[in-house]
Amino acid sequence: MSHAEADHDTRRSRQWLAGEARGAGVDRDRLLELGVAMAALTAAAAEREPVAMASAPVGVDPGTPIAKPLPPELLRPLDTNAEMRWTALAGQGYVVPNDRFFVRNHTETPRLDADTWRLRLFGTGLRDAPTRDAPVEFSLDELRRLPAEDSDALLECAGNGRRYFAEQQGEPAPGVAWGLGGVGVARWRGVRLGTVLRLAGLRDDAVDVMPEGLDPDYVTGGINLGRVRRPLPIAKALDDVLLAYEMNGEPLPPDHGFPVRLVVPGWIGIASIKWVGPVEVSTTPLFSPWNTRFYRMFGPGHPVGGTVLGAQPVKSAFELAWDARVPAGAEVLLHGRSWSGNGPIERVEVDTGDGWRPADLVAADRGGAWQRWTARWRPPAPGRFTLRARATDTTGATQPDRAAPNTLAYLFDAVVHHPVTAH
Repeated sequence: MSHAEADHDTRRSRQWLAGEARGAGVDRDRLLELGVAMAALTAAAAEREPVAMASAPVGVDPGTPIAKPLPPELLRPLDTNAEMRWTALAGQGYVVPNDRFFVRNHTETPRLDADTWRLRLFGTGLRDAPTRDAPVEFSLDELRRLPAEDSDALLECAGNGRRYFAEQQGEPAPGVAWGLGGVGVARWRGVRLGTVLRLAGLRDDAVDVMPEGLDPDYVTGGINLGRVRRPLPIAKALDDVLLAYEMNGEPLPPDHGFPVRLVVPGWIGIASIKWVGPVEVSTTPLFSPWNTRFYRMFGPGHPVGGTVLGAQPVKSAFELAWDARVPAGAEVLLHGRSWSGNGPIERVEVDTGDGWRPADLVAADRGGAWQRWTARWRPPAPGRFTLRARATDTTGATQPDRAAPNTLAYLFDAVVHHPVTAH
């Protein structure tokens, strides 16, 4: 974990514990925004015009954990999950197409009906403290009538790169053995969570917001932990979090949160709850197994209670098959991507066996969620080679040679040794 991440997590933890992460008052711009939103909702209630939306998936076996096809050239199944193959990005643009976007499921993809689905907000952090049984509700139709925003945001599983703790560092790595394919950028469209919270009656002393998924309960070790849920501090919830209903110009696919999911830019993937239904808003800190038992850093260098996870560290990957074969003596144009939850990528370096040298950055990506890059290489002779790439973000955080170990093997950020064979 970088110093910037540690400082960020420490500040956020102190805010939660001190009760200082509160909702700001509604300024003039927000009042105008809410006025537009309320007018839109009023019109929706009066007109009840049909809105085009996807229906629940048809012809999919409800007993399978993942709804979409898993062609081996695009995705690698991992229990209830599927990892993107980096070769599947060859020739693709900035965003990852829906058919090869990674899938992270704790249980299985639920089959939901858009017509009956409701976003249900409740808790002491809302005016008059609506209860779970009598919440403030929004239909998908109503959310679509609110001011919409597009966001090219990156999602990444906290365990992305976990297999390299064992393979490169010889350290235990419990959990799903992700390579680097548990990540992707998509163009998400939806309404800001902050807009909906304010419409629901957000109080100025609200502290935490906890969205809950509608996927089946998660059972581990014989214990039912309920549905996946994880709190966000109100400051983040009001910042750049999106309630998304479209992905890359299409209604959300079932595996990616249909009909509505959270998109929390920069933070670990578990924060971006899929299939979101109930949302608790509280004037006191909220907790769940997903911010106390899981998705914390335990072990050497961390306090007894662990360190809460928030932003993702810096990573880099080659758009190249693992143990790829390349022609000896011929120039090869290497492609790759780098990203960081702390901010845009500033520079990328590549080592093909003769020292670090700068990669060429794609200018159009500067300041974006991830950075594409290229590097030219001519293998000098047949044989085995190791390719390495490391990135530095705008905060100065750089990938280390070795990732800091932790009990649950989260946030692997070290330079990955990518094997190739020249022939």
